[in-house]
Amino acid sequence: MKKFTLVAVLAAAVSVAACSHKAKNDTAEAANSLAADANATAAAAVNTVDTATNNAMASAASTLDNAQNTAQAAADKAGSAADKMRAAAGNAMVDAGNTIKK
Repeated sequence: MKKFTLVAVLAAAVSVAACSHKAKNDTAEAANSLAADANATAAAAVNTVDTATNNAMASAASTLDNAQNTAQAAADKAGSAADKMRAAAGNAMVDAGNTIKK
């Protein structure tokens, strides 16, 4: 009877040990899978942030370019208007001088 009990206890211990080893492997595989998923999620988040940052920077650069072009066009118009005013003032002086000569 003692031999039977000893064999049964040993068989139970071996099966628990085997089950425990399988459980450890399953747990390790699940942990590795979770880590891989977390890494993939983090990488996707980084890519999303990078893309959003690049898009924002491109938009800001475009807006600044447009503002610079608008300011340059306004300066060109102001310069052209000043040139016309100078020419008109010069013509008025010539006219005034011609009137005085008469």
